[in-house]
Amino acid sequence: MQKKSVITAVVLILLAAGVLLAKAPAGAVGPAMVVPVKGMATLVDVGAASCIPCKMMAPILEKIEKRYEGKAAVIFIDVRYYPEQARRLGIRGIPTQIFYDAGGKEVHRHIGYMSEAAIVAQFKSMGIE
Repeated sequence: MQKKSVITAVVLILLAAGVLLAKAPAGAVGPAMVVPVKGMATLVDVGAASCIPCKMMAPILEKIEKRYEGKAAVIFIDVRYYPEQARRLGIRGIPTQIFYDAGGKEVHRHIGYMSEAAIVAQFKSMGIE
């Protein structure tokens, strides 16, 4: 139950940061997002709401988030609102999916559309069922 509360808190913080940054003047730097989520395997999908492959992945990410609730965090970072995160993560193309283990170590990176089956297979290879 405590993990659920932590995940909910992280999501609310990220949403609040998104609202603040979306209204901030150009060039403003907002609070740094916590990526990856501490103590939990994390899938970070970096893209843009206007990107066609990113749009195709949106329902998959929602499904994955529900399927792995309490086991892994799923975070979407929109490069239009968080360009500093894209730079920090070394993003070269969108969408990019980055998988982190619970210790925060990057274990896999994929550029382009990634199917649900491929995401599930990656989590499985990380020991997450």
